[in-house]
Amino acid sequence: MPIYRIAIGTPAEASHPEALKAALAEFFSMLIFVFAGEGSGMAFNKLTNNGSATPAGLVAASLAHAFALFVAVSVGANISGGHVNPAVTFGAFVGGNITLLRGILYWIAQLLGSVVACLLLKFATGGLETSAFALSANVSAWNALVFEIVMTFGLVYTVYATAVDPKKGDIGIVAPLAIGLIVGANILAGGAFDGASMNPAVSFGPAVVSWTWANHWVYWAGPLIGAAIAAIVYDHIFIGDNPHIPVANY
Repeated sequence: MPIYRIAIGTPAEASHPEALKAALAEFFSMLIFVFAGEGSGMAFNKLTNNGSATPAGLVAASLAHAFALFVAVSVGANISGGHVNPAVTFGAFVGGNITLLRGILYWIAQLLGSVVACLLLKFATGGLETSAFALSANVSAWNALVFEIVMTFGLVYTVYATAVDPKKGDIGIVAPLAIGLIVGANILAGGAFDGASMNPAVSFGPAVVSWTWANHWVYWAGPLIGAAIAAIVYDHIFIGDNPHIPVANY
């Protein structure tokens, strides 16, 4: 089990230049991602005069988030690992791939990046609302919680398979694309029900700027639970304690 590899880290780590650079990279990656993702939704609302959601709007949101996350992960990968998501950071922590203190630095940077992106959007659009994530009609908080758990499980499982697994080989090259695609696909699946966040920071920024907190806990609990399950499952079953035997040697 990966749980025994969990590490707290040392106080000096929080002020180490490399850790601070990594946190700054997470800030900029999150800003890029949220500005494009949230901005696409605001642009759609402007074009439709705040009309009702449509399939075209859902597809547009899916594509915008997939493309933006692909870029955000790519530009941060060599500096911070390109987490761009507190749930991904939490999954990495549960798997023993990042210390608690470094993870906290990432969380702070990610949350600030999301808030700054939403503030910039609000200013740049002349005061348009940065809509917080909300549940659709006839969707309960528990329905949304299950959606967020399952969708984030898929996301973090993909992160482990393409970016964390030591035997990933050349598949690591497509990790940012795979991560962006699973988020885009999950938005098509869950966007009509709860907005398909999979990312506490993405939910946090709009909630802060619009000061809307209804059912906000769902967008933290679901992703963190899904991330932890994915980390434990993938690490325990597919990574474990022993080196992997290359497929060619079976």
